[in-house]
Amino acid sequence: MADAHCNNNHVPVLFSFSAFSRPSSVPVGSGHELLIQKFLSIYGNQIDVHRKFVIQLFSEEWGQYIDLPKGFSVSEKCKLRLIPIQIEISTLGNISPSTTAFFCCDMQERFRPAIKYFGDIISVGQRLLQGARLLGIPVIVSEQYPKGLGATVQEMDLTGAKLVFPKTKFSMVLPEAEAALADLPGVRSIVLFGVETHVCIQQTALDLIGRGYEVHIVADATSSRSMIDRMFALERMARTGITVTTSEAVLLQLVADKDHPKFKEIQNIIKASAPESGLLSKV
Repeated sequence: MADAHCNNNHVPVLFSFSAFSRPSSVPVGSGHELLIQKFLSIYGNQIDVHRKFVIQLFSEEWGQYIDLPKGFSVSEKCKLRLIPIQIEISTLGNISPSTTAFFCCDMQERFRPAIKYFGDIISVGQRLLQGARLLGIPVIVSEQYPKGLGATVQEMDLTGAKLVFPKTKFSMVLPEAEAALADLPGVRSIVLFGVETHVCIQQTALDLIGRGYEVHIVADATSSRSMIDRMFALERMARTGITVTTSEAVLLQLVADKDHPKFKEIQNIIKASAPESGLLSKV
């Protein structure tokens, strides 16, 4: 007989975190992404989004919690817990070429007339791509429905990109991107830029932190059709623990030292100040 608390579409689940346990329910078929979101909705500020986590499932066979099996989806009543993985606090907010990947989101031709300061963010995005090539940082590029919206703008040189893939979902966190990241096990930080700030950028960022990555949004390389949408998206992401930064700050943090062998070349990229991309505009 079905559980009394379960309707036709939801399954009862006990969600445990730290010393707390709370019963709730999720839709049948919920996978890792939805379960992370559920933990965040239940425990909110108690979860430090800077840390990496693993979800564990209570196994009746083994009589203890085990790591969530790959491809798991909820089909029946179960008990889950969220376990933080210990990382060095001193690494939080720091980025280095060996532990960083760049995500370039939907910088496509059809968005040119609609997105505020699109020319500016193309210019800044190109700086980031140049820096990535110089420093050997992998770049993953998405294109939203390219059949209808066109390819990435010609000004953005994608030479050497690890992956360029089409999508229809707003978030970039799709099997293609996850497979590319699986080939980069040392990566823990994602530098994210593109359009639109309040849609694809925001949803990608939230999905990434849900998977344990640190996310750095390049404010002068991301925009929206509406500056209000852009502003509140940046504020919301900052409140969730995502780092909102600038292109120059990212590039100089990656070289870290004027004696870095690529410092002079990076310096040439940033010699002229990046456009403000409307960040200081009151319009």
